[in-house]
Amino acid sequence: MPVADLSQPIEAGMPTFPGDPAVTIDAHATMDADGYRVSALSCGSHTGTHVDAPSHTQPDGRSLDEFPVARFVRDAVRVDLRDRSPREPIRPADLPAVDAEALVLHTGWDRHWGDAAYLDHPYLTPAAARHCADHGYDVAIDALNVDPTDDDVVDGVPAHHELLGNDRLIAENLTNLDGLPERFELSVLPLQIADGDGSPIRAVARWE
Repeated sequence: MPVADLSQPIEAGMPTFPGDPAVTIDAHATMDADGYRVSALSCGSHTGTHVDAPSHTQPDGRSLDEFPVARFVRDAVRVDLRDRSPREPIRPADLPAVDAEALVLHTGWDRHWGDAAYLDHPYLTPAAARHCADHGYDVAIDALNVDPTDDDVVDGVPAHHELLGNDRLIAENLTNLDGLPERFELSVLPLQIADGDGSPIRAVARWE
């Protein structure tokens, strides 16, 4: 069974959402000094390829540890949106209505990882996010955000509210979607963080 890693590597100085904690990885113990290695990792809960819990934006939303682990393994359909322009909205008409547990939005924006253009990604309109919630889809995207990314978020995060407010999960910053089949098993397993509003993940695709 083919397996593909859909995760951005976690490394010091990597891209983060504007205003989120920077990622640092420092040597805590070394082979020369201690005879073993331990690194001190500091990062935000939404670092790199990660999953959002409803508690990320919803006052009464569930945290990650309140979901059964099976919820993070989804029957997913990849939606090819690689023709999108910078900051172009993704509308309900762009999305399928299929028998699946998750939609994986393939914008191709991971090619801009580490560049300023990564902030100019396509995004879900509130109506498109509502379409996903109404069909019971969790949503994953190979971009920084399902909402527009701005330094000053004037209009809030309506797509997050539509999805997380309906107990849907969001996975962001996926990569390596090229070459995947239309349908596959998507695993977005988070760390078991108590009361977690989000977690870095090792996103993996498997298919027959």
